[in-house]
Amino acid sequence: MQHLAHPSPFPTGNQFLQQKFDKASYDLHKRKSAVSTINTTPPKTYGHLDLKLKKQKLEEERTLRIQQENNMLMEKISHIMRTTGGVDNRNNYDKKSLGKEKRQLESLRITEENQMILFRLSQCRPHYNVRSWHDDWLKTLKLMDSIAHYPRGRAKMQKGQGKPDKGSSCWDKGQKINTDATTHSPASNNTNATTTSGEMK
Repeated sequence: MQHLAHPSPFPTGNQFLQQKFDKASYDLHKRKSAVSTINTTPPKTYGHLDLKLKKQKLEEERTLRIQQENNMLMEKISHIMRTTGGVDNRNNYDKKSLGKEKRQLESLRITEENQMILFRLSQCRPHYNVRSWHDDWLKTLKLMDSIAHYPRGRAKMQKGQGKPDKGSSCWDKGQKINTDATTHSPASNNTNATTTSGEMK
């Protein structure tokens, strides 16, 4: 029924035959004049791409290395089977420090310096005279008593014993200076230190 749908440009007596003739002429036209613009042919094949010698060589080396390792394992296993076996994980290495000698020398140097400093401190003499300080303090107390309006220690006497008598109001200056010196001198808190420093002088 396709020949009925094929319109013929020329008058013909048989449309079926005319369709076959037109199709044959069209196929011949395509084979002669129609050329494809895209190359659809398969690419060329090269031998060095199909047969990769480098890869083959690497595979052979890898296989040879695996075979050697297998042989070594087989020898070890056979040795263990023949003998009782043993442990080879012992490590007799002694731990050593790279800076041990330097630290020892540094510690020795510091010890010697400390001993020298201690010797110098034990040999040095004091530069301050405690006895002269004490004498200066006594002089200061005498001056304070000479310029004071009331005698020193009067308030304490009033609290402890009441008002002193007129005859006994004048104390002995020597005793007062000695008592004040013992109570107010900076060296009275440490009597042993004062005597020791006086002997050293």
